[in-house]
Amino acid sequence: MKQFNRYLVTAALPYANGPVHIGHLAGCYLPSDIYVRYLRATGADVKFIGGTDEHGVPITIKAMKEGVTPQDIVDKYYAIIRDSFAAMGISFDIFSRTSREVHHETASAFFKNMYDKGLFEEKESEQYYDEVKNVFLADRYIIGTCPKCGNDRAYGDQCENCGTSLSPDELINPRSALSDAVPVKRTTKHWYMPLANYEPWLKEWLLEGHKEWKNNVYGQCKSWIDSGLQSRAMTRDSNWGIKVPLPDAEGKVLYVWFDAPIGYISATKELTPEWEKYWCQDDTKLVHFIGKDNIVFHCIIFPAMLHAHGNFVLPENVPANEFLNIEGEKVSTSRNWAVWVHDYVKDFPDQQDILRYVLCSTAPETKDNDFTWKDFQDRNNSELVAIFGNFVNRTMVLMHKLCGGKVPPMHADVKDERDDAVFAALQSAKQKITDSLENYRFREALAEMMNVAREGNRYLQEKAPWLLAKTPELQAENQKVIDNCLHVCLQLTANLAIFANPFLPFTAQKICHMLKVVDRMLDWSNAGSMKLLSVGYSLRAPELLFKKIEDEQVNQQVEKLHAGLAQSAAAAAATAPAKPEAEKKAEIQYDDFAKLELKAGTIIAAEKVAKADKLLKLTVDLGSEQRTVVSGIAMHYQPEDVVGKQVTLVANLAPRKMRGIESQGMILMAEDKDGRLVFVNPAEAVAPGSNVS
Repeated sequence: MKQFNRYLVTAALPYANGPVHIGHLAGCYLPSDIYVRYLRATGADVKFIGGTDEHGVPITIKAMKEGVTPQDIVDKYYAIIRDSFAAMGISFDIFSRTSREVHHETASAFFKNMYDKGLFEEKESEQYYDEVKNVFLADRYIIGTCPKCGNDRAYGDQCENCGTSLSPDELINPRSALSDAVPVKRTTKHWYMPLANYEPWLKEWLLEGHKEWKNNVYGQCKSWIDSGLQSRAMTRDSNWGIKVPLPDAEGKVLYVWFDAPIGYISATKELTPEWEKYWCQDDTKLVHFIGKDNIVFHCIIFPAMLHAHGNFVLPENVPANEFLNIEGEKVSTSRNWAVWVHDYVKDFPDQQDILRYVLCSTAPETKDNDFTWKDFQDRNNSELVAIFGNFVNRTMVLMHKLCGGKVPPMHADVKDERDDAVFAALQSAKQKITDSLENYRFREALAEMMNVAREGNRYLQEKAPWLLAKTPELQAENQKVIDNCLHVCLQLTANLAIFANPFLPFTAQKICHMLKVVDRMLDWSNAGSMKLLSVGYSLRAPELLFKKIEDEQVNQQVEKLHAGLAQSAAAAAATAPAKPEAEKKAEIQYDDFAKLELKAGTIIAAEKVAKADKLLKLTVDLGSEQRTVVSGIAMHYQPEDVVGKQVTLVANLAPRKMRGIESQGMILMAEDKDGRLVFVNPAEAVAPGSNVS
């Protein structure tokens, strides 16, 4: 196995166009912080790099909406994001910005290096242009209907509803995000990276060389590469971003996904003059922590850029997480369906570790997962309070009550097998936690840490020193056994601080304060030791590590979520343009209408179409036959609501495949004044298959 002398750990650069929410934390920032804190505890040479991405199109869209400059936006949200991470204990060595001069210089030089080597293709192409605003439209300025799931607010580069990567040409009914006008195609020149040229290298380096990567990461990369990589433009038409460093590139900037990952390099430059030691020496282990929507950029495009440029190390691992939903629904910043980190810190002061614990416990490491406020309450009350906090508090209280507030000695003459079993359990726990952390299985590592607290509670309950001290005479007789029990429990408490430190750093500090030990005790090499606290050492009074979360607190948070959603919907409705009257269709003749075969049918079965929020698969009884019809009514009806309904079906419509299902007709629907779809059906029930005329 390759040996590494230093670590370089990066966490994805969030767009500085809004605050960060708990989905961001769970996706990459908490896992990366846990990993880095563990590495530091082992004494490793590690640099933890973060910052904000300040050149994306979402920045300019936000600026236009708020009537300010893009610089105003990034200045505002950089501070909010930086402070949110700091409040949650995300311990970056540097939290930089891609708007800084060092980044502009680094990204420009990187592009120029590749350009001078002839690694770009210069091509003219037709791209969407907004004739109202007189600008070319970058991918994110184009909105339309996703061809995969039917979401009518998909962007030109990605559908945020289903996560599919798109190109503007794939959108159905594209329109400009700037003016809502239908864009036209115009010719423009850009510089493309021919990714197909790197397929053989990517197959060898990634598909053959990194089969140990997480299945969700490796599988997505393999799918991209096996499908054949296409040339991708590395520049855009815009006036916000890093200017393309070429004389014939007026009005063009570097593509944000070319520029942003170079931000890791420029931030390291800003952090240390020895930055090349971390980026250019092959005994560095580079690890990118990201969410699943960034996999292609960090695993294919950025490595290909680093390889093409030369002289840089490549990522050893990219442990991407899936998405975290909230209360059963996908996070949506546009709908304000999110738990914002800066709000959490205000609502739950000094309780950052509760959120860290819950998010790690439910981390979407291999599949999407769900955060609920009820689970947040239950995990705090039944695990942190009742197991972890309970053990530490009982140990400290009993030590002060039965041992004079000092670490009691360990008496060899009354030591028993149960005492030795605790030491063996600690050794086993250290090995399991270490292995899990080294392999990015943070949920598993956290569970093992909690098992140490459970073992402490079991041991303390079995020994029951309070029963051995019911009377002064009984205590005097059993003091040695009491001493041994509380000595073991105190050493366990010190070990818990070490094991908890990567996950619950604020809690680890509280324990160190009570035990009157310095941070050096938290070194990983000390884990598993039963000699962390000196006999006779006076300890501070106990303090509660965690407080119960009451029903009222979580109810307020759920209400806050729904209030934010309602407020967002009201604001959107207030600013939405008036809905135009339906455009009149061209006049037709009777013979045209006679071509339609309309039949009455009854829906006898219905189910949702996988990964398509708007579609239901219906089975319609037409009397003499049954038809399968895919209908876009899932936003208005649940499957169980439509079974038994009589409908009017266009029966002679040519079959059409939708999401892999052949739809054999069309259900007639009308839209009411509130925008809800309602069925067009006969006024009275008729036999299935009856003609409608």
